Amino acid sequence: MSSYKIREIQPKDNQQVAEVVRKVLVEMGVPKVGTAYEDKSLDDMYSTYDHPGMNYFVVEENGKLIGGCGIAPLSGAETGICELQKMYFLPEARGRGIGAEMMKTCLNYAKKEGYKQCYLETLPYMEHARKLYGRSGFLSLEKPMGDTGHYNCTMWMIKDL
Repeated sequence: MSSYKIREIQPKDNQQVAEVVRKVLVEMGVPKVGTAYEDKSLDDMYSTYDHPGMNYFVVEENGKLIGGCGIAPLSGAETGICELQKMYFLPEARGRGIGAEMMKTCLNYAKKEGYKQCYLETLPYMEHARKLYGRSGFLSLEKPMGDTGHYNCTMWMIKDL
């Protein structure tokens, strides 16, 4: 029996979610400018995702958040395309199948909301994440889509839902 659960974000989760995302980005050596690290939304993820067609899911284990991921419309793109956003997991969450389960949760939500495609941006050295995306059916793109503001993310992928 697994000791973790995936659930929708709650207002009380804001601080822990911001800490998880920033901690993982620092661990990975991600630039703090032009990436999710500097997103103003990090400090109030509940309010950021509390809109139609948007949701952020967290992984909770023993009262502690160990990861999360969100779905939102892709900014600056045609309707019907969502973006997989801010998928980050602490080391204790990795290698346990949690990422694959989170991916299913997010993509099922996106389908339910009527999205036709899901887009994401990542970095070349986030190899484990890229493998998960590939196993989940995402294909590489030659150039970015939409207007995410993450100009340091140099790998782009999309999946038909």
